[in-house]
Amino acid sequence: MGSVNIQLTVNGTGQTVSCEPDTPLLDVLRQDLGLSGPRFGCGIGLCGACFVLIDGQARSSCDFPAWAAEGKDLTTVEGLAEGGTLHVVQQAVIDEQAAQCGYCTSGMIMSAVALLRRNPAPSEPEVRAALDGNLCRCGTHQRIVRAVLRAAAAVAAAPAAAEEAAPAGAAE
Repeated sequence: MGSVNIQLTVNGTGQTVSCEPDTPLLDVLRQDLGLSGPRFGCGIGLCGACFVLIDGQARSSCDFPAWAAEGKDLTTVEGLAEGGTLHVVQQAVIDEQAAQCGYCTSGMIMSAVALLRRNPAPSEPEVRAALDGNLCRCGTHQRIVRAVLRAAAAVAAAPAAAEEAAPAGAAE
């Protein structure tokens, strides 16, 4: 089978790539689009190193064919920061010193972001369950769990801080 043009939306930007339709999305992201956040780990979707958000859900990109990504909203770890400000999970990972070798970090972050979008106040067991598909060979899982809980606390505190900063009568 020959190359086909595939229309992708990656990190909010439309992209057209030419590849074999069954090329893994991970290869397209890394080789064609130059995004180094998703990493190759196992090649069969079991380690989480290649996780990206596909329509808001954390999903392995190493076993996801490029053709299946057409029409979907794709977000890599590079696309989480807004206006030069790191995503709350990215900042929490730094604050908790949760990236030892860093190989699994982007996949962990993507799983955590997906979790916090569907459950902004997860319990520790819920965080652990959400990260179950991500392997860390360095043993920083506890720090990563703390980082996700820290990010959840920051998200919970953000609306309260915004309300305190609003001038009196602004909501009227």
